[in-house]
Amino acid sequence: MKRLIAIVEDEAAIRDNYAAAFAREGYAVRCYANRAQAMAAFAARLPDLAVIDISLEDEPEGGFELCRQLRALSAELPIIFLTARDSELDAVSALRLGADDFLTKDLSLAHLSARVNALFRRVEALRKPSAPSEVIRRGALSLDAERMQAQWDGQVVLLSLTEFWIVHALARHPGHVRNRQQLMDAANVVLDDNTITSHVKRIRRKFQSIDARFDAVQTVYGMGYRWVE
Repeated sequence: MKRLIAIVEDEAAIRDNYAAAFAREGYAVRCYANRAQAMAAFAARLPDLAVIDISLEDEPEGGFELCRQLRALSAELPIIFLTARDSELDAVSALRLGADDFLTKDLSLAHLSARVNALFRRVEALRKPSAPSEVIRRGALSLDAERMQAQWDGQVVLLSLTEFWIVHALARHPGHVRNRQQLMDAANVVLDDNTITSHVKRIRRKFQSIDARFDAVQTVYGMGYRWVE
C-alpha cells in the first residue's frame, strides 16, 4: 500500500508541482488549500506525512495552528514545514510546535524528496529495531523503539520522531557526550545548533510536565549533550 502524503498549500501551482513530484516517487498524494479542508480530511484519516505551509489563505499563521492540531491527534506523525518564510523565528516556532523539519521553498524537488524519504526511513527504523523486544531503561526512563513510545516513571511522554531519536541517541549511552553532528546522524536529519537547542528545550519541557525535577538531559557547553542518570 502506498504511503499517503498530505500537502497543505494555498498556491495551486506550487501545490500541483509538489504533488506531481511525490507521485513520481510512488507516493499517494492528497492536497488541501487551507487548514479547514485539511483538518476535515485528517479527522477521517491521518496521512503518513504532512507537508504544510505557514501562510494558508486568510490565515497568515494557519500552518502553525494546523501543526498544533495535528500534534494533538498524533505525536509520531512526521510533519514538514515547507514555506517561503525563512526567518529563524519561524523555524524555531515550527520546531517548538513539534515539526520534524523546516524547509524553504527555494530548495530543489530532489532535495525535498530526499528529506521526505529520510523521514520515512526514520519511521521504519523505529518500527524495526535491531532487537524486536529492545526496550532501553535508564532509571525512570523507558524507551520502546518498536512502539515508538517513551515513558517516564510509567507515564507516556509524547515525543515527535526527531525528539524520540535525540532521546534515544543520548539514553543509549548515558554519560557520553553527543555533539550536534552525532545527534543529526542519529535522527537522519540536518539541523543547526539553534534547532538542536530548540528540540532539547522541548524535550525537557515534556519530561518536566510529568516530573518537575527532571534533569537527565545535561548540556555540556561547547560540546553537546549527555544523558545522566
